[in-house]
Amino acid sequence: MNKKLPMRKCIGCQESKAKKDLVRVVKPKEGDIFIDPTGKSNGRGAYICRSLDCLKKARKSRGLERSFKTSISEEVYDALEKEMIGLES
Repeated sequence: MNKKLPMRKCIGCQESKAKKDLVRVVKPKEGDIFIDPTGKSNGRGAYICRSLDCLKKARKSRGLERSFKTSISEEVYDALEKEMIGLES
């Protein structure tokens, strides 16, 4: 029997993809939003493709703000962009 692959929707391009192909961004109860490479950190999670294009789309469409129901500063996006560049290389 085939095991079902968990699917998640990218907040940038709005496409459903396998969870393992996406990066999880986490907002814990206290503290800053960060990229969760393990996918297991506590907190509210949102998923995004491993590409700067999707991060730019999410930034433009305010996808993270909607997911986390809070305003997100430019510094957070800049930090995510730096982490994303590290993941791409």
